[in-house]
Amino acid sequence: RWGGTTAENGFDCSGLTMVSYRLNGLNLPRVSRSQFNAGKWVSKANLRPGDLVFFALSANKVSHVGIYAGQNRFIHSPSSGKGVSYASMANPYWQRRLIAAGRF
Repeated sequence: RWGGTTAENGFDCSGLTMVSYRLNGLNLPRVSRSQFNAGKWVSKANLRPGDLVFFALSANKVSHVGIYAGQNRFIHSPSSGKGVSYASMANPYWQRRLIAAGRF
């Protein structure tokens, strides 16, 4: 859900990452672009579960974020009406749109 930050009402992508990190004692900014600017950069080869992966879905600007889960997969809230799910970073759609990864 766009703007969502609760399990009861639904999550948008950055709401999911923010809440997941807060539940683990880390304070993360609310929106994906701010999250993008707050982390320490990590190369794709050095990703660890829990790192955030950032995507540009349009206009070469960060507009989507997920949590790296290992084995070339990430957890995200894909769009309104769809539940939180895994996606493969090997999928050409995500490969083309991956901008960076961050660790907090």
